[in-house]
Amino acid sequence: MLDKTSVASLPVEKMIDTAMSMLKRSYTPYSHWKVGAALLDADGTIWGGCNIENAAFTPSNCAERTAFFKAISEGVTRFKAIAVVGGHEGKVEDYCSPCGVCRQVMEEFCDPDTFIVITVKSKTEYKVNLLSEILPDGFGPHNLGQSETAD
Repeated sequence: MLDKTSVASLPVEKMIDTAMSMLKRSYTPYSHWKVGAALLDADGTIWGGCNIENAAFTPSNCAERTAFFKAISEGVTRFKAIAVVGGHEGKVEDYCSPCGVCRQVMEEFCDPDTFIVITVKSKTEYKVNLLSEILPDGFGPHNLGQSETAD
């Protein structure tokens, strides 16, 4: 169960602003569905990410994974939360939830019982869930006898 104190201690407004600003950087000439993400690491740094499409589709990358891979490529592997926003041509009209592949990447680097996923409709309308709620019974390092990477 999500602890309200955990959410209150997060810079939610700054994360939402960052995620929304990343919509402008999305490269989506095919789907026109722009997504922005803001990943909060354990030290309080926010990593922005946007989706990047490719004509061959498979090499495309979601905003959430872009943020994770930026942070990980800089040596950061401990994370607290992510905010995700998206919409056609960057116009946000509803919540945009992470895809299954992004949820799996989150499972790899985050404790599903503490990592917070914020899906954003507007600065004042957003949903907050734990990763374990949106990826129940996820497959992660613990399934292979490996220790968790995150707190």
